[in-house]
Amino acid sequence: MEKLTQGILDSRIAGAGLGAIAEKIERGERLNHDDGIALFETPDLLAVGALADRVRARMHDRKAYFIRNQHLNYSNICVNSCRFCAFSRKEGEKDAYRMDIDTIRRKITERLDEPVSEIHIVGGLDPNLPWQYYLDMLAVIRELRPGVHIQAFTCVEIAHFADKFGKTIKDVLVELREAGLGSVPGGGAEVFSDRIRKDLCPTKLGPEGWLEVAKTAHRLGIRSNSTMLYGHTETVDERVDHMIALREAQDETGGFLTFIPLAFHSENTDMAGLPPTTGFDDLKTIAVGRLVIDNIPHIKSFWIMVGTKIAQLTLRFGANDIDGTVVEEKITHMAGARTSECLSVGELLTLIRGAGCRPVERDTIYNVIREY
Repeated sequence: MEKLTQGILDSRIAGAGLGAIAEKIERGERLNHDDGIALFETPDLLAVGALADRVRARMHDRKAYFIRNQHLNYSNICVNSCRFCAFSRKEGEKDAYRMDIDTIRRKITERLDEPVSEIHIVGGLDPNLPWQYYLDMLAVIRELRPGVHIQAFTCVEIAHFADKFGKTIKDVLVELREAGLGSVPGGGAEVFSDRIRKDLCPTKLGPEGWLEVAKTAHRLGIRSNSTMLYGHTETVDERVDHMIALREAQDETGGFLTFIPLAFHSENTDMAGLPPTTGFDDLKTIAVGRLVIDNIPHIKSFWIMVGTKIAQLTLRFGANDIDGTVVEEKITHMAGARTSECLSVGELLTLIRGAGCRPVERDTIYNVIREY
């Protein structure tokens, strides 16, 4: 039966015109830009998915990862005005907020009875917070949860700290690490396209700056994630360029833990009215990411953005991680996400097993906590 199934898939892949790409993958050869475009442009989603699933299985067998984590979005006050963002506010605007250290202490304390292994921290580029605030935030979390891994502050936030407080990127990262920083999340990459950045986020840290912050972190031994925001006004050509730029940075430093495609949500943004991403596009983007980015070990499907059912399917389209319990995510939900703000471990286990995979609980840097 397995040989029959394999034959059917091979026939389908050949029929989709992907035979040459399949041969490259079989030989372990790197795909080029044109290959990435061909994968995006073929209408045969299942053929692309079959190729991505082969690579996933080769790298991870049947393992699919999740984490017990807590999200903390400390402030939505931001100097930038990105058109795709529903989260940011200016000082004094309705719904603007800034957590003080006591509030952060309370939020961490509320979940001390749960075996959380990661605190995930992202916020706006708040112009009125002092440097000591960020160090105190990390210190309080480390005091309350001395064994937790703190993944905090995107490359954009780190560049903001350097600029605002007159420090080098390296000095910012070293001081944050001494205060408790464990790794850097992947947000803020958006799409590495000058055309897109000029239109949607002209004042935001550019592609070269984002990559340099990430590579600086890697050179210091600080691992990070990588992302791509898709489903707005970018082209498939720009998506593939973005993936290859990440792949080249990984060739240089080896510091990226995972690649996370992020599905755009337009509600409450300046781009409201753009249709949401389709399930077809969500699955295709995960699959192409797995096939093009051959040197980042993990591909994560963020269930908050694509929903639990699509996230489950991505586990057979190249993804080997569906993130975790999360709790109280604000950024995507302020852009109209209808997903829950948390999942239980039982729900995550059900999703993973239902996809024919074996659940593995991990920490932030993919040390195995428990195999189920």
